[in-house]
Amino acid sequence: MSNKDTDSGLDFLESPEGLAGELTKFEKSIEKNRNIFVIAGGAIVVALAGWFGYNYYVSSQDEQAQAALYAPVFAFESDSLNKALKGSGGNPGLATIADEYGATPAGNLAQFYAGTALLKQGKFDEAIERLKSFSSSDLLVQARAYSLIGDAYMEKNSVEDAISYYQKAVDYKPNAYFTPSYMIKLGVAYEKAKKNTEAIEVYSELIEKYPQSSEVLNAKKFKGFLESAAE
Repeated sequence: MSNKDTDSGLDFLESPEGLAGELTKFEKSIEKNRNIFVIAGGAIVVALAGWFGYNYYVSSQDEQAQAALYAPVFAFESDSLNKALKGSGGNPGLATIADEYGATPAGNLAQFYAGTALLKQGKFDEAIERLKSFSSSDLLVQARAYSLIGDAYMEKNSVEDAISYYQKAVDYKPNAYFTPSYMIKLGVAYEKAKKNTEAIEVYSELIEKYPQSSEVLNAKKFKGFLESAAE
């Protein structure tokens, strides 16, 4: 073996004595840094225990929130909005469930219901706050939340903000069932903002992409009116 090979630092792979020496060095390194390994291992165990503990906690909290949701959702669907929001008969309302169980799926859903109820009551700022706190990957509900936020801003005459949220509703997982209604709202908001060109573009896109939608008649009517007014 040449000196070059010997100096490569890999000679212990072919030499039992060299390999034994390297293992001894490694063992000494472990012994020297034993505390570091123990601390690191302990940190991993604690992190894993915390993760499993948190998920178990959220799961148990979600079960409680789901049970609590029954009464206020029933009140909401019965149009008893005050009972839905504030609770009744010892049952918590949507606002309390949303605040106390916000980290759970059921608590998150309570935010949506609470925001919708507040919007119906004309409490637009509170509705916006609740609905913005809601988040979902669901095809229907998230886009619906964006649209409701747009409705609240329209009621406040904050048209540009309404346009922004209607656009979010239109862009969120577009589909032939719900998107056309959001596009109509977006077009109307553009009209209110005196942005007729943008409104016509929205109506045209609706007509082209969703020709079977029940909203097509409205889109054609609104588009025709704007084009006639522009002549």
